[in-house]
Amino acid sequence: MTLFDDLKWRGLVYDSTPEIERRLADEKVTAYIGFDPTASSLHVGSLLPIMALARLQRFGHSPIAVVGGGTGLIGDPSGKTVERQLLTVEQVELNIEGIRKQLERFLDFDARANPARVVNNHDWLGTIRLVEFLRDVGKHFTVNYMLAKESVKRRVTSDEGISFTEFSYMLLQAYDFVVLHDRYDCTLQLGGSDQWGNIVAGAELIRRMRGGIADGLVLPLVTNAAGTKFGKTEAGTVWLDPARTSPYRFYQFWLNADDRDVGNYLRMFTWLDEPEIVGLEEDARRDPGRREAQHRLAAEVTSMVHGESERDRAVRASSVLFGGGLSELTASDLIDIFEEVPSSQVDRDAFDSDGMPVIDLVVGHTGLASSRGEARRLVQGGGLRINDRPIADETHRVQVEDAIEGMLFVVKKGKKSYHLVRLGPRNGV
Repeated sequence: MTLFDDLKWRGLVYDSTPEIERRLADEKVTAYIGFDPTASSLHVGSLLPIMALARLQRFGHSPIAVVGGGTGLIGDPSGKTVERQLLTVEQVELNIEGIRKQLERFLDFDARANPARVVNNHDWLGTIRLVEFLRDVGKHFTVNYMLAKESVKRRVTSDEGISFTEFSYMLLQAYDFVVLHDRYDCTLQLGGSDQWGNIVAGAELIRRMRGGIADGLVLPLVTNAAGTKFGKTEAGTVWLDPARTSPYRFYQFWLNADDRDVGNYLRMFTWLDEPEIVGLEEDARRDPGRREAQHRLAAEVTSMVHGESERDRAVRASSVLFGGGLSELTASDLIDIFEEVPSSQVDRDAFDSDGMPVIDLVVGHTGLASSRGEARRLVQGGGLRINDRPIADETHRVQVEDAIEGMLFVVKKGKKSYHLVRLGPRNGV
């Protein structure tokens, strides 16, 4: 299977220039994708182009990740209805550093034959002289040509309009392609389908300025079965940075994939081959309740982004909600897992030297029982657990020392009802 065959089978080819299939099969190609440094982390929506570069490298081609330190100071109007907020040089530099570290998990920068590169287009755009740029680049583009591009057309007709700053973005991206062609013999640009106009403009500029041939290939913009943008949840963007989106929540995002989406996601976002994915799809059709495909998807992507140890912690954390134990989980893990579970705070002063009666804790601080009688019946029936420990004695007293890391209690009623009790300060300190 050629790279193009693989991309096509995985549903990653939205459109391409005519000769790219043959060139990818017959030649060693250098290709690039641009990443917008508007944040210090990439997000799951960035995974599709990252995986495209990684697949390209595995097939023997050379990948370049262009971090838009220059164009990031301008802003790309593609897919936007309003002007982007401009970033400072310092903000862009910090963001680039974070993005570089994340790309290292996917691309091999030490490969002998075809090492990956990360370059910053501010290296050439930051020193370009305006008059020379207008003379050498601007003369190759008519305003009519630029206005015909969908991303520009949409903004021109909107109430917000488009500034000259963003209007010039197409020229800057096209010039990027020329510079990469000159420096690295780069002949292919990849991107999302909303970038098609910019990519074609770059290929045309190479033809006009250098007499060379360049190609473009665009990936689909991924949506879920409900038709909404991939990577967005009620809680917001799903980031690759564990400080922004914990590995547990990242794992849960993939685990919650709709049955209608999971096959496509396995193709797009994992290294699994066709027989494995087809087998998982068949399992999902035969026994959807097991969600075997979703579990495999979540495990594969979490391992790739955060490593195997974080994946294993996420799996253990996920099992807690389905009756698994709390051992080996930190207080931070549990707070993350039970973020949407009802919680309350109890000052440490509320615990006597010999603890707090469990009935008082359940009735007065959790709401899991509405009366002392109901709480007693809950204990007598074996339906109460604190920090995964069954409480069988209605006279049991809960000690501060029993709290996980001295911070919290996980109180569980029956199989599915939880309440998180956090310990507050003692004597107001």
